[in-house]
Amino acid sequence: MRHYQAVVIGGGSAGLSAAVTLKQNGIEDIVVLEKDCEPGGILEQCIHNGFGLQTFKEQLSGPAYAERYVKMAEELSVDIRLNTMVTELHPDRTVRYVSASEGDVTISADAIILAVGCYERARGAINIMGTRPAGIYTAGQAQRYLNIEGYLVGRKVFILGSGDIGLIMARRMTLEGAKVYGVAEIMPYSNGLPRNIQQCLKDFGIPLYLSHTVTRTFGKDRLEKIELMQVDEKMNPIPGTEQYFDVDTLLLSVGLIPENHLAEDCGILMDPAIRGPKVDDTYMTNIEGIFACGNGLHVHDLVDFVSLQAKRAAEGAARYLKERKDRGPQVSVKPGENVSYMVPSCVYPEDPAGNTEFFFRVRKPMDQAVLEIRTGDTVLRTMKKKKLMPSEMERAVLTAKEIAQLKEDVTISMREVTE
Repeated sequence: MRHYQAVVIGGGSAGLSAAVTLKQNGIEDIVVLEKDCEPGGILEQCIHNGFGLQTFKEQLSGPAYAERYVKMAEELSVDIRLNTMVTELHPDRTVRYVSASEGDVTISADAIILAVGCYERARGAINIMGTRPAGIYTAGQAQRYLNIEGYLVGRKVFILGSGDIGLIMARRMTLEGAKVYGVAEIMPYSNGLPRNIQQCLKDFGIPLYLSHTVTRTFGKDRLEKIELMQVDEKMNPIPGTEQYFDVDTLLLSVGLIPENHLAEDCGILMDPAIRGPKVDDTYMTNIEGIFACGNGLHVHDLVDFVSLQAKRAAEGAARYLKERKDRGPQVSVKPGENVSYMVPSCVYPEDPAGNTEFFFRVRKPMDQAVLEIRTGDTVLRTMKKKKLMPSEMERAVLTAKEIAQLKEDVTISMREVTE
C-alpha cells in the first residue's frame, strides 16, 4: 500500500490552495485526488468576473482564478489524479479510491486534508406542490449547461432563492436573451452579496420578491406556470397573495450544503450549525491528522476566503507533520448573541498557532452593531460594525498573546445597536 506524507481530497480552489501551501512548507510527498476531469472545481463554470480581489488584487473570472492555482501546482510538481473518486476514508488515515486508469486503490497518509466542496439543495428538499415537468433546475445545473455545455435551459425564467448563484444566473440568462420575470426569496432579506443584488438584479430591472416563495408548479411535459405567494413571519404562505407567472423554467437557488459523507462515515465530529466538521485553530478535526477546509467545512461567500482557509489548513497540517506534539487543553470559541456559528471552534492556550482569525455569520441584517469578544467576565475587545448581512462572512482575530492567557471559553457576539 502506497504511503504519502499528505493526501488532499478535492482539486477545487480549496484543494489546489492546500496542495500548493503544503509544497511551499516543505511537504513534498503529496497527492491530490479529484473526481472531475480537470482541476478547479465549480470555478470552471463561473465565467463571470469578481474573483481574486483579495488573493491576487485583481478581478478574474472563475476559470482564470483556478488557472492561477493550477499553474502554481504545476510549477511545484504537485501530483493531481483526475477522474479519481474517493469512496472511503478511515480514522487510521487510509483512503480508498477508484479510477479508470488505476482501478480500486487503497493508500495511507500521515495527514489528510478534506477539500470536498459542497452541493446544491435540490427540489426534493423544499415543499413545492404540483406536477413534475421538465424545466426545473438548480441554478448551478443551469449555469453548467449554459457556460460549459452551451445550452440555454429556457426562455421565460423565474428564480427561487436569492443565493449568489441564482442572482448571477438571473443576469446571465438575461444577457443570453431570456426573460427573467423575477427572483423570490422566502426570507425578508436577500441571501446574496449586496454587489450581486445591484449588478445582477437592479441593473437589469429584475424584481426581487422578499418574503415570497413558489408554492406550486404547473405543466405536463414542460413547466408552463408557477404560483408565487407571500409568506408570514413563520414562513407560511398567506392566502389571498397568489401571483401567477407563465414561465417555462424555474431555477432553484435555495442553499448549499457541505459534502461530508466521507467525514461522517469516518467518525469526524460535525457542527450542525455549518453541516461541516468541527475544527481547531489549525483546521484539524477531532480525528488526529485529518483536516478540513473550503466549502466542505462551511459555505463561503468569496472564493478568496476558501483559498485563505485552505492555506491555513495546509499550514496546520505541515505543522502537525513536523512536530506531532500534544498541544494541551482546549478552550472553546463559541458563537454568542446574533452569531450563527464560529470557525474554528477552539484554540490551545499552551500552544497557540499564532494569531487566529475566526470566521462567522450574523443571524439577521443589522445596520449597526458592536462586535464583542469575551472570556468569562473579561471583555477582550469591542469593535463597531455597520451594514451586517447573513450573506456576508465576518471575521474577528485573537492574538497569540491573548490566546496564551485564556483560562475560560471565549464568546464572540454581535450586539445590535438601535438609535
